Amino acid sequence: MIKLHGFALSNYYNKVKLVLLEHGIPFEEVTTKLPLGEAQLAHSPAGKVPYIETEQGFLCESQVIVEYLAARFPDKPIFASDPWQAAKERELITFIETHLELTTRELYGEAFFGGKASDEVKATMEKRLRRYVASFKRLAKFAPYVAGDQFGVADAAAFVSLPLVGRATQTIYGSDFLADAGIDWKSYIKRIGERPAAQRVNADRKAYIEANS
Repeated sequence: MIKLHGFALSNYYNKVKLVLLEHGIPFEEVTTKLPLGEAQLAHSPAGKVPYIETEQGFLCESQVIVEYLAARFPDKPIFASDPWQAAKERELITFIETHLELTTRELYGEAFFGGKASDEVKATMEKRLRRYVASFKRLAKFAPYVAGDQFGVADAAAFVSLPLVGRATQTIYGSDFLADAGIDWKSYIKRIGERPAAQRVNADRKAYIEANS
């Protein structure tokens, strides 16, 4: 059985977990906190979560894990069966994670953890994020799902990362950049949150926060 290492506060951990739950793939959770120990760095060299443990060894990076799951379980429709639509799903995931979430991550220290970002960092990130959000708005469909009329793997990425972008920009700049661009992410997250797998992810995250507060 696949073992998923990480913790329920991590959005990338929850992305992989949501994919596993949505597609009924058996797995075991192994709570693994940061920073990783020396032995764990052999499993996730960059010291990040999630990573998975399989019969063949360990694998890290959330999108690599998702791609592995899609290849290992071809009977599970993790990606769309149509090659073009599957490529569009991957395109959306890249925009969500690389352009939006990882850029916004530069602000998390101040937005969520009591740190402080310099004025230079804030100005640079604002310029980038305004551009990336506008780009994402042109690409995403929200009809009602991010890639179209059916729930898909891109929604797993959007569900765990868009709230961080909206909340962080609201906290730092006093303005939710997603909402400013006309992206009603709160209604979208509520819709996805009605799915049983998403309810499980949310419940486990809340339980983790309560247990570690």
